Amino acid sequence: MAIAYITFSREGYSLAERLKEELGGSIYFHESIGAKEGISFPKVGEVIPEIWRVYSRIVFLGASGIAVRSIAPLLVHKTVDPAVVVADIGGRFVFSLLSGHEGGANLLAYAVANVLGALPVITTASEARKDIVVGLGCRKGVSLEDLKEALLRALAKVEVDITRVRHIATLEVKKGEPGLLALSRELKIPLLFLKKERILTSPYVLPGSSFVLKKVGVPAVAEPACLLASHQPKLILRRMVWKNTTIALAQEQFLSWE
Repeated sequence: MAIAYITFSREGYSLAERLKEELGGSIYFHESIGAKEGISFPKVGEVIPEIWRVYSRIVFLGASGIAVRSIAPLLVHKTVDPAVVVADIGGRFVFSLLSGHEGGANLLAYAVANVLGALPVITTASEARKDIVVGLGCRKGVSLEDLKEALLRALAKVEVDITRVRHIATLEVKKGEPGLLALSRELKIPLLFLKKERILTSPYVLPGSSFVLKKVGVPAVAEPACLLASHQPKLILRRMVWKNTTIALAQEQFLSWE
């Protein structure tokens, strides 16, 4: 399932290079950039039909308006259209734009966000209703069983059903942790990996540990991770330790029409 990266600026091209290095795929760029690698185009309308036919996943690095106008004439149905996401050239947000569930754009948004250190924005109704974000820290080599038990115990403490969990946030250094990846697969809960710098510059004043600071470079993981990976968060479970895992829970506060 190859990915096409489409960009119109040098900043976007730089992000595309990072994404290609980690996720594979091909870069399409506006000819004004003058890059040496990739496929150049004078007008995106001249290349988007071929990209649409060949690629199952498309990442626009630029304004969402350009992405919408580019793909609008090609839309057929959510069951056959490619997954399309849009990332701003500042690398701050990644929007799941088209074919969120059926085409895998929601998962693609998380994959792109984890490379760029951005926040994924998912607007499909079933995901938007999920209001719990898990912050998780763990020892190296922690088992799937311990992680799962810790998560279920944490949720039980605040009487929250696991179906309300939107994602699990942890440190970027845990990207290859087998137990954590297995937990995500089994429970079908996305993982969001935060860079150390985000936690170190967090606006939240939280208790930390010199031991954790020495081990992973930040004074705390679980509490800042769940808060930083949430929208208008409320900490509903402070740091809870279970075996080789530390967990905290945040609830997102949504505006209501009621």
